[in-house]
Amino acid sequence: MKGQLNWKQGGIALGLVFFVAVFLVKPIGVSTQFVIFDGILWDLFDSELITIDETAKHGYKSTNPYLNKSGGQYSRNINNPINYSFIFILSMVLGAFLSSKTYGPVDNKMNKAVPEAWQKRFGDSHCKRYFFVFLGGILVLFGSRLAGGCTSGHMMSGMMQTAVSGYLFAASAFLIAIPCAILLYSRD
Repeated sequence: MKGQLNWKQGGIALGLVFFVAVFLVKPIGVSTQFVIFDGILWDLFDSELITIDETAKHGYKSTNPYLNKSGGQYSRNINNPINYSFIFILSMVLGAFLSSKTYGPVDNKMNKAVPEAWQKRFGDSHCKRYFFVFLGGILVLFGSRLAGGCTSGHMMSGMMQTAVSGYLFAASAFLIAIPCAILLYSRD
């Protein structure tokens, strides 16, 4: 479709966005904002979850050890969620929505909720597909938090900053993803 970027142009555009973000603000990371969002919801029901603490590095503390481990930064962001990172996440959702409305699918094959490769292996059930995509998303998010960051933080921002952990994360991700894809879909 005219006006859409090919994969090379998209990669260069993404690289430029990451460079500008790292240079002007901070490295991009997404999964931490799910922790912040959970904390915002939790704080609605537990007024003692986040409190001001002048002795904490970021001025806040939490009764939850996980939220407290960042020197109060998570607690501060839960108490004051309108910040760069949270707005960035909301902008990603808005951008994806606008992109889908602006460009839409390239052809009818991409318009399918159940891709052809999935149909060949698991059938054409929309419910089954959505369930496993949702389950996969939960597993990826859990793994991201377990690893202390997500693909955008560890791999993309990390590699851009030449962090060894970024390269290790990228190598590990591909060393696991490729065999899993082969097992899931077979070599065909």
